[in-house]
Amino acid sequence: MVETVRRLAQEKFRGRAEQWLDGTFPWVNIRELAEIGILGMAVPEEYGGLGLGVFDTALVLEEIAKVCYPTAMAVLGEVGVQTRILTHYAPEGFRRRILPRVVSGDAILAICMTEPDAGTDVAAYRTAVEVRPDRLVLNGVKTLISRADEAAAFVVFARIDRKPGREGIGCVLVERDTPGFSVAARYHTMGGENLAEIRFENCELPLENLAIREDGFRKLLNAFNTQRCLNPAISLGLAEGAFDEAVRYTRARTVFGKRIADFQGQQWKLADMYMQIEAARGLLYRACATANPFPDPFMAATAKVFCNEMALKVTSDAVQMHGGYGFTDAFPVSRFYRGARYGTLGGGASETLRDLIGKRIVAGMDDGEGILSLNRL
Repeated sequence: MVETVRRLAQEKFRGRAEQWLDGTFPWVNIRELAEIGILGMAVPEEYGGLGLGVFDTALVLEEIAKVCYPTAMAVLGEVGVQTRILTHYAPEGFRRRILPRVVSGDAILAICMTEPDAGTDVAAYRTAVEVRPDRLVLNGVKTLISRADEAAAFVVFARIDRKPGREGIGCVLVERDTPGFSVAARYHTMGGENLAEIRFENCELPLENLAIREDGFRKLLNAFNTQRCLNPAISLGLAEGAFDEAVRYTRARTVFGKRIADFQGQQWKLADMYMQIEAARGLLYRACATANPFPDPFMAATAKVFCNEMALKVTSDAVQMHGGYGFTDAFPVSRFYRGARYGTLGGGASETLRDLIGKRIVAGMDDGEGILSLNRL
């Protein structure tokens, strides 16, 4: 499966990558991935999918990100936390209505979490759902939402019956044609995606669209650990793509009568880039292997922070090794660098995850066993 995706990405997606920088959604790439079953990786077999785990999904996203960040992010919406929330928590009727369309590529999904005044602070969410005897009524604003113009369904985390704090967080499912739904503003990102602000104004939904009511915050975090493995899979792919380009360029470019690659300073830089990539790969693959069905939060946070920050360093070094050409759109490294900047921002900021990692270390390490007691794999 990975080899098939790799060939598709290298032979077709690579040559198209530049055309998505203006925010155009890569529908042609998505259709081709749907044809070989990739969009159904997270969908159980009874709904037409492959029912594969987090590790398989990470490997595929890594291959796509090696050549095209916007396509990797588009696929993330179909194989990531949105789909897994629907699979594990949504009512059966909604699953049967939406999941087969996800597999075919006819239903793009979006997750709605961030609000204008609350991102990481989930307990401060204001978007609220009123549960009435015969329907749900949703009001609120979500912002920085990916795939807002293409999505057929939105997984919206909101406060249920205005219950305060984390305990009040639940999840509802909103289809695009719902009256009161609107895309209010759009933001073009440095990576090439478009993000949007979405408004819900007295959106009336059937009761079956209440996916999570009880214990919503814990379920959200469990599912979101998936994103903390798939987001860094994209970072890893971007770093690998930039590294490949740097090696090619330094072997082909000459200066002072020598290939750039023959200078010791450049070789040391390439050595460091390679070691950072391989260290990140080990952490990420290990975290993915803990998924049952969701990854271990400590391992996922550790992998995400390391991979995200590694990708920033490696892609920046790749730009530097290209000289002035690296600053232009004519060479892919500038795209990899811009895409890598997203990693530390989405799926949990690095600062927040460092808090999680540090608290686990302080509270969880056994004095006798040392670091081995933090996570046994």
